[in-house]
Amino acid sequence: MSPLASRSGTPRTRLAAAGPAAPMTSAAKVAPLASAAAAARRPRVPSLDRLIHERLRLGMLSALAVNDSLTFTELREVLEVTDGNLSDHARKLENAGYVRVEKSFAGRKPRTAYRLTARGRQALRAYIESMQDFLQSMNGA
Repeated sequence: MSPLASRSGTPRTRLAAAGPAAPMTSAAKVAPLASAAAAARRPRVPSLDRLIHERLRLGMLSALAVNDSLTFTELREVLEVTDGNLSDHARKLENAGYVRVEKSFAGRKPRTAYRLTARGRQALRAYIESMQDFLQSMNGA
């Protein structure tokens, strides 16, 4: 006999055989209201720029905020990431207009440098302010 044939009835008949559901207690009726009140007291999680919120991109913008420019090699060493990983994240920030890429040659060796744009600086400042507001609301909760 197959495992399916050994079951008695359909799911609907098995539920009906189990009997009626227990009535909702008064504590169960109040619980949603209590959780709604608790949720209202909890600090709101800020709406964060998802592009900046990623750890590596936040690190890149932070490093560029305190330096006029950094080369690819310098960023890679500071952030301790692979070339490919840094390249992918730098491209996303460049496409968003947060960083400017400057390519040149030092002798015959290619050199890539990154600078934070005004738009990138403004986005980073807004991100930091949003996080500060959130952390302050957590301390007051």
